This record gives sequence, structure tokens and C-alpha cells, in this order.
Amino acid sequence: MAKNGSMRAAVLEMHGAPFRLVEVARPGLGPNQVLVRIHASGVNPLDVKIRAGEAAHARHPLPAILGIDLAGVVEAVGPSVTAFRRGDEVYGMTGGVGGLQGSLADYAAVDVDLLAPKPSNLTMREAAALPLVFITAWEGLVDRAHLQSGQKVLIHGGAGGVGHVAIQIARALGAEVFATGAARSLAYISSLGATAIDRGDVAVDDYVAQYTCGQGFDVIYDTAGGATLDASFAAVRRFGHVVSALGWGIHALAPLSFKSASYSGVFTLLPLLTGEGRAHHGDMLRQATRLVEAGQLSPRVDPRRFSLGDLDDAYQTVAEGGLQGKAVIDIVA
Repeated sequence: MAKNGSMRAAVLEMHGAPFRLVEVARPGLGPNQVLVRIHASGVNPLDVKIRAGEAAHARHPLPAILGIDLAGVVEAVGPSVTAFRRGDEVYGMTGGVGGLQGSLADYAAVDVDLLAPKPSNLTMREAAALPLVFITAWEGLVDRAHLQSGQKVLIHGGAGGVGHVAIQIARALGAEVFATGAARSLAYISSLGATAIDRGDVAVDDYVAQYTCGQGFDVIYDTAGGATLDASFAAVRRFGHVVSALGWGIHALAPLSFKSASYSGVFTLLPLLTGEGRAHHGDMLRQATRLVEAGQLSPRVDPRRFSLGDLDDAYQTVAEGGLQGKAVIDIVA
């Protein structure tokens, strides 16, 4: 039990090393911040890469408290803060990169622009599973591709964290949704209301012919990168739009250019790393809350339970794959 004025925190001292559970000082409040009592912390594949030192784009000086996503309760507010009050349930993508304290601790001092009211019909665990994947999906489909009702959208990796949320957003916006996935994930993709495509069994030309009469998809969201992004360039229609959250390789743009199609990259961490555009993160999560409370969005959470004392096991489980949804750390039992 932490003493008054202190808190438990899982500290990473070296990349790839075990987490060390220690007692540290509770953070003070800076300008435009609230103190959040953290109830749950979502573990993204990106968190695992940061711990291993394999995410140069997500720099975080060590020693550090990791954890990008959180859900919790406002414990105290700064003197100029009016958006939240003590006792409000909130969630957000708030730290764990760029020197910002993460969510693997009892408390965090958080920029209010990064927070939104937690959906009333989600548990803390469910809410903590949502911020990064929702912001990534919304930014790609809405901010970059301007997805419209009636358009045909293809989501690559429809059963993944970003993919399953992107399917639900696209359906809520009135799009006709198709999604690729491994054979084992096709039933789940179908349960979300998308037409499931076996990525290992159906060639690009074949599904473009079958589902678009050879014209291609209006919008394609690539969540895998590499060869999948190249396939996206081949599958988009004339004047269409390809979005990727992992467009980091070297790609031939001729298939895109010959169709007068466009491409956008999504880098969700930018507001955390630079301070620019943070209020839009909160705005996007308010859209998530609206969709969740309207019954149009539901995050997938793996049923396994982890605590701050089980972090090494949790991160290893995420690294190995095979989860049925997002792994979430219970900070408050």
C-alpha cells in the first residue's frame, strides 16, 4: 500500500529488462492538467516495442513509466481547469512516450486536452482498451480519407486492434465494409458486419473483381504495412484514397499514380511527442464515447487478467500474439 503522497509505479530501467514495481512520489499538477487515479491500462503492441527499445518513432527516455492508454477517475484538477471535476470518469491516450509519464502507475498528471468522458456503458477495462486504436482508426478514415456513406471501404487486418474499430466506425458512417484477415478470424470479422476476405486464400485481383466489379475500393485502410500496402495500391479505385498506419517502407507509387488516387499516413503519436493537436485527441474520443453509448462501437478485450505485479507476463503474452482482444492491466483491483 502506497503512503499518502506517494504511489506504486512500474518502472522500466533498461530496454528489455523486467519492470520494477516501486513506490514513487505522486505527480504534481501542471498547467491544464488533472490528476487521474488510474483504474486500468491498455497494452498495445506499440507498448511492447517501446519496452524492447524497438520503436525509434516512439522515443521515451529511461528510466520511465510506460503505458499509453488509461481509464480512471479524476482525483484533483488544476486551478484553471473547467472541463473536468473531481470524480469524473475519464479515458485517454495520455503518455508512455516522449518523456510523458505512462499509465502503469496508480496516478498520472494528464493534459486535459487528451481526455474525454468515459462511456457510461463501458467498464474501466473496456475503456482502457480503446483510445489508441480508436484515434488511429478515426484519424485515418475520417480526418484523412473523409469516408462517406455509401462508399466501399476495405480494412486490412479487420480482426486487429485498429482494424476491428475501423470496421465499426466505417459501418456507423454508412459505408459498405470489407475486411481481410486470417482464416481463423473471418467469423469474428463477419460478426462485426463486414464482408470477410481470407487474406491467405483470395488474391487481390479476385476480390477486387468479386466485390467491386473490377473498379476497386473507394477507401482502403492498411494496418499491416509492407506487401499489404502494395496490395492496397493495386486494389484502390480511380480517385480513391489509401490510408496506412504502418506506411514506413519503400513502395512503388505507380499503381496509385496511374489511378489519380491519393495516399495518407497516420502517425497517432504526433500530439504526444510535439504538443500540437492534443485537443483533437480529446475530440476524437468524445466521438468514441458517442458511438459506444449509441451501441455502434464495442472494444474487444482479452479475458485474461493482469496486475502491476504481472506486467512481464502481460507484455510477453502480447508479444507472442494469440490474444482474443486487447490485454488490459488492472491497476485498481
